[in-house]
Amino acid sequence: MVAGDWSRVRLHVVTGKGGTGKSTVAASLALALAAQGRQVLLCEVEGRQGIARMFDVDPLPYEERRIASGLRLNGRAPGVVHALHIDPESALLEYLAMYYKLGRAGRALDRFGVIEFATTIAPGVRDVLLTGKVYEAVQRNSRNKSAIQYDAVVLDAPPTGRIAQFLNVNDELAGLAKVGPIKSQADSVMTLFQSPRTAVHLVTVLEEMPVQETADGITELRRAGLPVGSVIVNQVRPHDISAHDLAAARSRQLDAERIEADLKEAGVDIGDELVAGLLAEAHDHAERRALEDSQRAVVAGLGLPTYELPRLPGGVDLGGLYELAGDLAEQVKR
Repeated sequence: MVAGDWSRVRLHVVTGKGGTGKSTVAASLALALAAQGRQVLLCEVEGRQGIARMFDVDPLPYEERRIASGLRLNGRAPGVVHALHIDPESALLEYLAMYYKLGRAGRALDRFGVIEFATTIAPGVRDVLLTGKVYEAVQRNSRNKSAIQYDAVVLDAPPTGRIAQFLNVNDELAGLAKVGPIKSQADSVMTLFQSPRTAVHLVTVLEEMPVQETADGITELRRAGLPVGSVIVNQVRPHDISAHDLAAARSRQLDAERIEADLKEAGVDIGDELVAGLLAEAHDHAERRALEDSQRAVVAGLGLPTYELPRLPGGVDLGGLYELAGDLAEQVKR
């Protein structure tokens, strides 16, 4: 496992193939950064209210809300995690009010459905509006007394298959806007996204298709000049069986009589079906571990900092998020 240096990073973009736990990792990363005493903003842009469900809070409005404190590690006072649900319609209304002074007029357009129409027919504009709000949170400085100053912003971004297109807003706008405020905003956003202050982290599980999509995503991001931060391997199975026993389980050579004797000694009421079921489960686990090991080698060959998070047997709740955050915080500091 290779560790990375995140000391200069202000914007952490988290992406991954569907089903890899991208949003869970983004939330855990925000909590891990807060454990270092940082003030963190966790943003989502896909309209699913995933942050609210993970942290068991009410659906988020288009404003920053405090949702959690970081872990207390090594006696350090933890920071705070705020959250923001960014939707394109609200972002466009804010943009119209900021650049064109359309307050009530902008809300009237929203009632007529014009804003939804505009963001649907021009997806490039939609992405500029979404990323522009993230850019504003990262760029805040001490002169802006009315807004929270964040040490880090974590963006739960679209999946790997769309991430380069989503972040490369200048290409998206190429045929739509050559000049004007929205083009200037896109240029500013790209300056941040292509700088060392940004890191794009790719979440995967140790399966062939997600790992291949991660490799393809890295290639696309680099082609667009976007900085790749790390690969975060999620849902890793526990390593609590010796290599010798794993090999025996995979080749179906585990000692059934020994297992039966151990179960009897532990006071377990056994039968042939129980032992046979345990042997079959051990074989499946060993096969899965072998697959994971082969894909771990592929991930290592990508040459990026890598981190691993365990599969949580009870599923992911708020306690699970803190557990993952603790694991991630320990790995990142090394």
